[in-house]
Amino acid sequence: MTISKAFDTQREEFSVASEKAVLVSVALPERPWPNEADPCDEIRGLAESAGATVVGQLTQRRHDVQLATYLGSGKVGELHELVEGADADVVIFDNDLLPGQARNLEHALGVKVLDRSELILDIFASRARTAESKLQVELAQLEYSLPRLKQMWTHLSRQKGGGIGLRGPGETQLESDRRLVQHRIRDLKHKLNEVLARKEREVKSRSEEHTISLVGYTNAGKSQLMNTLTKAGVYVKNQLFSTLDTRTRQWHIRDWGRVLLSDTVGFIRDLPHHLVASFKATLSEARHAKLLLHVVDASSPQAEDHIRAVTTVLKELDCDQKPTLLVLNKIDKLADRSLLTLLEAHHPRAIAVSGLTGEGIARLEDAVMEALAEDFAEAEIVTDSGNGRVLAFLNAHAEIYRQEFRDDVNEVVIRCHLPKHLLHHIAGPTVKVRFVEREKPITVDTPERESA
Repeated sequence: MTISKAFDTQREEFSVASEKAVLVSVALPERPWPNEADPCDEIRGLAESAGATVVGQLTQRRHDVQLATYLGSGKVGELHELVEGADADVVIFDNDLLPGQARNLEHALGVKVLDRSELILDIFASRARTAESKLQVELAQLEYSLPRLKQMWTHLSRQKGGGIGLRGPGETQLESDRRLVQHRIRDLKHKLNEVLARKEREVKSRSEEHTISLVGYTNAGKSQLMNTLTKAGVYVKNQLFSTLDTRTRQWHIRDWGRVLLSDTVGFIRDLPHHLVASFKATLSEARHAKLLLHVVDASSPQAEDHIRAVTTVLKELDCDQKPTLLVLNKIDKLADRSLLTLLEAHHPRAIAVSGLTGEGIARLEDAVMEALAEDFAEAEIVTDSGNGRVLAFLNAHAEIYRQEFRDDVNEVVIRCHLPKHLLHHIAGPTVKVRFVEREKPITVDTPERESA
């Protein structure tokens, strides 16, 4: 078996498409169930998104995990009966298993055993469409699989003894494949670093634009909301991780003008770290956006848990301090709006909308304009009358409401509203800026540049 065949086998083992699955969810003190009424709610959605048919489930509360099989021996026996009775093909844990635990459970149950991370990787692999997302998914899969390579070679025999030159073919092949996998991981990281650098340049090239990024839990309705705001025609389906690739479209806000709106990959509780690391290029839109719209499915009983999960991922991406508006989406699905009232009480600045019907969109636009306006300053700019560069830039990017030429000193005085983050573009030895922020006058002399 070559390394490519080995990993083809591993990817097949990840896949659960068209298979009958039994779900297992274990609650631990440090990882309680987010939905006590239905502990397998989310893992069921993930399994069905991957194409599996759920035929049974088992839950257990534990103070700690059993080192060999995660579950206790009694529950393993109960799970074995459930698997046989349902004629299941795979057991899917809503927890992350150690390689040895997964291997021991497969021996005990006689079927394939996947954990939460493997299932999410399988979904991402099936959804990847662009070359970039395929590279990201492959890297995440290889990094996840590297410590689990031993499982691929258990079918090969070993020679007796363990000295140099006496190791069996399984061990020899295992070491060879580890080296090949490590080389492939290095190659993928190099390619993704190039992608990230290109992505960073693309995003920074839009630094003069007003950029807004949609973030949120998977299936929160970000793509539907983007379609309503921009008429983008983004693929929408009621399933987890329906899209992986970032899309940027123009959003024309009434009484404001054009902004660039980006839709990003959805987040999830306990998102595998390898995926977060691999998808940093895709998420660079969120890292560089002027404003984040954190979209929440207001119809979900786990809305607060989803908010916390997204906040955790944003912190990992160093985006937790960005200006953010909380958008309570899917209010059209609420038969009883008491849940919405409770969410609004906990988050008084949140905006309730329906990406499907358009309800609340006008309020969202008002809130976005207010948030973007905080980045603006009322400025008085004094420069030479012949400074065409500055005059052209202000005409393109500022709202000019007064312009006065002083012929005696060859100067022009311009009063305008200008985004503060663009002030450095007009810096120069012949430019002076005075602006008023929160009614407190501040005079700023732009730094002089050495003449070339």
